[in-house]
Amino acid sequence: MATVLTAPGVMLDTIKTPLVLLLKAIAAVTVLSGLGQVFMPGFVLRLIGAEVTPASSHFFGIVGMFMALFGGLLLHALFARKPGPIPVFWCGLQKLGATAAVSLGVARGVFSALALGVAAFDLLSGVLILAYWFSIRKEHPTTDAAPPE
Repeated sequence: MATVLTAPGVMLDTIKTPLVLLLKAIAAVTVLSGLGQVFMPGFVLRLIGAEVTPASSHFFGIVGMFMALFGGLLLHALFARKPGPIPVFWCGLQKLGATAAVSLGVARGVFSALALGVAAFDLLSGVLILAYWFSIRKEHPTTDAAPPE
């Protein structure tokens, strides 16, 4: 594995393998929790102190579907022979977006303060995913990111 500099003088090699293992676990949890929202939205909504209505259950299930898809995308990228930086980047942004959405839901009284644990998990996950993306973006350059000249 090539040495990757994340900041002047900071080597990432020594933490890269444990980071990938942690990210695989995060991706798996994301898939499973997303599927939980798809198939048991009312149960999950009650856990985070939200009102359970047909509309809230329906839309929460849709959110769960996208969580499962992004978790699957991250797993796919992490198990690839050459991890693609583009899907990893977008999965990191999804986690940061989820952090903002859940935090806003708590601030607006849609979710109880218990949901801040979910937001904290998503924030930590997003930061770790983007740290990993930063480490692989130069190792695995792709031409997909720039339009043809």
